[in-house]
Amino acid sequence: MSEILTLRLARSLPYGLLAALLFLLLLALAALFPGWLAPFDPLQADPLNAMLPPSWQHWLGTDQLGRDLLSRVIYGSRYSLLISVAAIALAVVAGTLLGLLAGLARGVVDEVTGRTVDVISAFPDLLLALMLIAFTGPGTVNLIIALGVASVPRFARVVRAQTFLVAQSGYVEQARTFGLPRWQLVLRHVLPHAVAQVPALATLGLGTAIIGTAGLSFLGMGPQPPTAEWGLMLAEGRNYLRNAWWTGVWPGVAITLTVVAVNTVGRYWQARFEGKQP
Repeated sequence: MSEILTLRLARSLPYGLLAALLFLLLLALAALFPGWLAPFDPLQADPLNAMLPPSWQHWLGTDQLGRDLLSRVIYGSRYSLLISVAAIALAVVAGTLLGLLAGLARGVVDEVTGRTVDVISAFPDLLLALMLIAFTGPGTVNLIIALGVASVPRFARVVRAQTFLVAQSGYVEQARTFGLPRWQLVLRHVLPHAVAQVPALATLGLGTAIIGTAGLSFLGMGPQPPTAEWGLMLAEGRNYLRNAWWTGVWPGVAITLTVVAVNTVGRYWQARFEGKQP
């Protein structure tokens, strides 16, 4: 039975989407269980084998300290995905709460919330995150908070608009006439419909967060050496591109493939939500 369902699913999904899902599954395994896939310790230096080209022993070569790049790319997925997912989760929670508050309270509360969101969204995500880290200092936790705050407006606006529409609908008005408590009304009828589009937006936002994580780590605002993180690996390998191109290329390839895969899934999800043929 499971084989029949798998075959039907494969036939109903585009090949590009299937490839993206398989890549993300492999990436999730690498992030959760890097020790199963990495052939070497990502932090173990071997100066005698520094900047070796890709070979059967080191599939992606070694860096300037002789560390295996394949192992570092695999372990780097854990930090890059952890930071990005945590930032988007923070943005989803904060954006949903702000959107619900503005959509239900209206009046002065809606006006203040709307202006606050407008001010935040006036800055590009990466620039705003960079400004916040400049005040709080570099580090993984501060990077998560900065990227999360920068992503709040995209969720707050959608949830606020959907909350306003759902609150005006007939079935909500009918439930209100039955004397249903306000908190039950919000949890049962308003919230599920108001956040229906949030998962697709979060998937698309994850790709942006991955780029932001890599960019800020490249600037030294995220995890510090010798941590294996893709953006940090790019920064470390940029000075050796002429003599050892693989030190900077493979982390960039990992970032690019991950963002493409995440955006592919997000676009498909969004198209299905909007009732379009993906």
